[in-house]
Amino acid sequence: MGISGASGAIYAQRLLMQLEASPEVGQINLVISGPGRRVISDELDISATSDTEELVAEMIGRPSNKTLSFHPGDIGATIASGSYPVDAMVIIPCSASTLGVLASGSSRNLLHRAADVCLKEGRKLVIVPRETPLSVIHLENMLKLRQAGAMIVPAMPSFYHRPANIIEMVDHFIYRVMDHLGVAHSEETVWQGHGRI
Repeated sequence: MGISGASGAIYAQRLLMQLEASPEVGQINLVISGPGRRVISDELDISATSDTEELVAEMIGRPSNKTLSFHPGDIGATIASGSYPVDAMVIIPCSASTLGVLASGSSRNLLHRAADVCLKEGRKLVIVPRETPLSVIHLENMLKLRQAGAMIVPAMPSFYHRPANIIEMVDHFIYRVMDHLGVAHSEETVWQGHGRI
């Protein structure tokens, strides 16, 4: 899981909480970029100076029992190699800058490299861009990444489930992200339609 510097830290927080609670999810490898830490601090009121283990504990409300954090500058980390097996990766939220780096294939940190490894190894890569409006450059970068095998899942919550609050709205979107990651969850995300008249 990668967290970059786009607005929408709540999406990362809620997904991390769900993955931590899931019995079918093993170790979670986490990379938070410097700008990602800043957004977490600004939007979730969590200290940006906390070490990553403390930051994760604050994000999920308890010490983590399965999240392993990597420094974004650690290009020698296990997840930087295609020989290290991972089932999938998600970047949530994904900044326009990270989109551009990934689309150009010019990794600058571990978050970029781990995503590039997923692309080159043909593994699931789910990208959750959080930007509006989208420029032609953003759209072209998303198209390049989709053509390279990434799943583009923009942070666009639905309303057909009639959310009563922001958490319900965010969580429903998170369940859709989990669908794309292949992680089971307890919530119904499939539109059932209306009965015939």
